[in-house]
Amino acid sequence: MAEDTIEGRNMVLEALRSGERTLHKIFMVASRRKPGPLGEIKQLARKKGIQVEEVGKGHLNQLSVTRNHQGVIALAAAKEYVGLADILNRARERREEPFILILDGIQDPHNLGALLRSAEGAGVHGVIIPKHRAASLTAAVGRASAGAMEYMAVARVTNLTRAIKELQKQGLWVAGADPQGEKPYNDADLTGPIALVVGSEGKGIRRLVKENCDFLLSLPMRGRISSLNASVAGSLLMYEVVRQRAASNG
Repeated sequence: MAEDTIEGRNMVLEALRSGERTLHKIFMVASRRKPGPLGEIKQLARKKGIQVEEVGKGHLNQLSVTRNHQGVIALAAAKEYVGLADILNRARERREEPFILILDGIQDPHNLGALLRSAEGAGVHGVIIPKHRAASLTAAVGRASAGAMEYMAVARVTNLTRAIKELQKQGLWVAGADPQGEKPYNDADLTGPIALVVGSEGKGIRRLVKENCDFLLSLPMRGRISSLNASVAGSLLMYEVVRQRAASNG
């Protein structure tokens, strides 16, 4: 299996804590003292039997992809994608209605990372991304997610429309975010099994994907800007699902 770099204190800590990936080795900047997160990383790595090698900052700079390693880089087995069935199984294991985020062409790694972070916080069971013309799971995405990528199940599919139809067969409603959506996002019933679709930063949801959604949700805009950043829009929709589910269970 190929190796990937996990960079930054929070990212390495979350990778150690989650146990989702095999860490082969951790490189840490040489220092007499290891207070705070670096000390915690070293201690946790020793407990798990993972080798920690202290190196100069120059060596870390050579290994770094993000150029913001914060003095620590882990070499890990590459983050593996899952299948749609794996995501649905997560919901079954938690005895929850499926809650899925579908991203149609998010190309900015920072937006993808931010969406993964919000999805993990909102209790989303999995995220679906396309194989082509979209950001994939990289060190930069992991850093932008503040470690959430290590906990989130991500499926990478060749055809989003086909994936949507499969989810609909499994009983999920599919709701797309669109400025011309027929329902304000806080007026639609999002308490059942749901998949939310968020489009790309510039073009939004593609026509064919949009046509296969069960309904479209709009976010009211009161100012002069016509749309929100993709990660902001996605976060608002996800937490509306959280709000509605909490209200219906309360």
